Amino acid sequence: MEINKLYNGDSIQLIKELENDSIHLILSDIPYGIGYEDWDVLHNNTNSAFLGSSKAQEKAGGVFKRRGKPLNGWSEADKKIPFEYQEWCSTWASEWLRVLKPGASVFIFAGRRMSHRCICAMEESGFIFRDMIAWEKDSAPHRAQRISEVYKRRNDTLNEEKWAGWRVGNLRPIFEPILWFQKPYKLGATLADNVINHEVGAFNDLLWNKYTINSQNIIKTKKEKSDHGLHPTQKPLSLMNALIELTTKPGQIVLDPFMGSGSTCVSAKLLGRKYIGFELDKNYYEIAVNRIKEINIQEKMDI
Repeated sequence: MEINKLYNGDSIQLIKELENDSIHLILSDIPYGIGYEDWDVLHNNTNSAFLGSSKAQEKAGGVFKRRGKPLNGWSEADKKIPFEYQEWCSTWASEWLRVLKPGASVFIFAGRRMSHRCICAMEESGFIFRDMIAWEKDSAPHRAQRISEVYKRRNDTLNEEKWAGWRVGNLRPIFEPILWFQKPYKLGATLADNVINHEVGAFNDLLWNKYTINSQNIIKTKKEKSDHGLHPTQKPLSLMNALIELTTKPGQIVLDPFMGSGSTCVSAKLLGRKYIGFELDKNYYEIAVNRIKEINIQEKMDI
């Protein structure tokens, strides 16, 4: 498999073509398994209403345009969703472990509701759960519905007034967890030895402090105009830059098995790292390819 190339296909199969102990960092915004879009449904979806919309939602528009599953589900089968998500993570976790160099890191955007299941799958495959970084976003929609509006539609004036100010759903999701894993290094060796042998395992505190204050595990970024519009869950380049600079050196290889519109690979290229990206969706793959092409064109113009 070639380096500095993007591939259109199933990452679970494509990653098998990579050599053992060949990757310095995996950075990926994996599907969250919460039904954000059709590609994010990773359980046995047997309810035809899921991802549809009610008349009230169609009228409200905006953040209430789709119907998700209620927290306690519609059936006993719905309660298996977290377990099925963990099983899905387990289908690729062991391959991620195989291709990484000893001591190398993995950063995963896994969402708040299912991140614990991803952690369990990664630990069971052999990874060490090193830390959790809190990414504080500059904005986030508040999708919690006013319960008084439900009673209002029912002409239930008593409960509309009684429950004024109360909502159903979640608090405004202003932070997202970034899960930080590490591949174990050789037993009997120290981490300092591993850094010499494989050039991974430590983190660059000096560069991290360009993005945070006093080496903290909270990072706040602001989305630029270019960080919007290419993918529904597109992450800021500045955030990807921070994570890549935290754990790799120029010339090292960064892999993104679920690259979406290619932000990880774009960031890696701009920072002088090598990259490999996998994406199943043909449209997003082409967007990523075009972003890399634009950088190549700009580099030639600057020469």
